[in-house]
Amino acid sequence: MTADVWLVVGLGNPGPTYAGHRHNIGYLVTDELADRMASKFRAHKTGRAEVVEGRLGVPGEAGPRVVLVRPRSYMNETGGPVSAVAKFYDVPASRIIAVHDELDIPFGALRLKLGGGDNGHNGLRSMRASLGTGDFYRVRAGIGRPPGRQDVADFVLSNYNTVERKELPFQIIEAADAVECLITSGLEKAQQKFNR
Repeated sequence: MTADVWLVVGLGNPGPTYAGHRHNIGYLVTDELADRMASKFRAHKTGRAEVVEGRLGVPGEAGPRVVLVRPRSYMNETGGPVSAVAKFYDVPASRIIAVHDELDIPFGALRLKLGGGDNGHNGLRSMRASLGTGDFYRVRAGIGRPPGRQDVADFVLSNYNTVERKELPFQIIEAADAVECLITSGLEKAQQKFNR
């Protein structure tokens, strides 16, 4: 593929056991983007990820070329599959967007940024190690902090509560919109529109 390709990585854990967990918001957002591209995920040649190749934007118009990626590994081993797919499509870190859950942002809110630390997020840590840099974009979907003294690991690996499940579809759509805006309009405009 050419240099105009974007890699959008949905962070999560594979399999039905994890499907509804807070840690899997990245998978849910890439599912929404795949629907917009009228495509389904399929196994990639590397064998360690599922991908969708296509264009985002108005149907019938030649929008940006995008590869959606869902690693088939667990969160803490995300980096290897992401790095392999990035090498396959010759996409630099500067054209990679990681969509992930963020504890330090209230549920329902989004933040977009370029680079930064991993803030204890194992998927980001793994990507950073495998790519050799943290200079990729992040669409951070807020899940809030665990209530009371609940362990963070237990919280991120638990299902959304009843109230959150009603709001979740709106957060997924907004995060997918944020990915599209970041790709088509740049980080500054996307931050102005979605960081709140």
